Amino acid sequence: MSPIEQLIVNFQELVAQVPELLRPFIVMLAAAVPFIEGEGASIIGVFGGVHPVVAGVAAAIGNFVCVLVVVMVTSRARTAVVDRRAAAVGVTAGAGGAPQDIDLPDAREPAPAAPESKGRQRFTRWLVRFGVPGASILGPLAIPTQITSALLVAGGTARGWVLLWQGVAIVIWTTIATVSVWAALTYVVGV
Repeated sequence: MSPIEQLIVNFQELVAQVPELLRPFIVMLAAAVPFIEGEGASIIGVFGGVHPVVAGVAAAIGNFVCVLVVVMVTSRARTAVVDRRAAAVGVTAGAGGAPQDIDLPDAREPAPAAPESKGRQRFTRWLVRFGVPGASILGPLAIPTQITSALLVAGGTARGWVLLWQGVAIVIWTTIATVSVWAALTYVVGV
């Protein structure tokens, strides 16, 4: 037995100690972690001996639920910021003779922006070039889906549109990862 086969068998024996009913939930929890996401969680599940379809579905659901929470929180935060700015502009526009010593958030000088990371720069280029569908599908190559969805919603993209395309991206990438690892284990490693 090769070292890789031995490693996989040992991991599967370790996972076998967890009740079979809990294994998909563990895969779901792993999928909610940024940078592991649905792809990594389905790979972990298949390596652990979970049926590939169950591992893929559980990973996709776990990742999508996390993205859903991020989209809802980001949407509420964006709405609060936009409403606050609109209220501040309304106060200054309607005040006429407002005292000069009031310190409004928009009256202060903006802080210098931090330089964008390479992943964010790549994501921005894809968003400009391919729109929300392309940025959602290609986004996991640069940054996690949770961050991608937060950036899209914070930029003003509709929640439903973001959720639709993030769901499509999660299904695509999780399926590719699950089928690839299953094929590698079945035909290459022989486990």
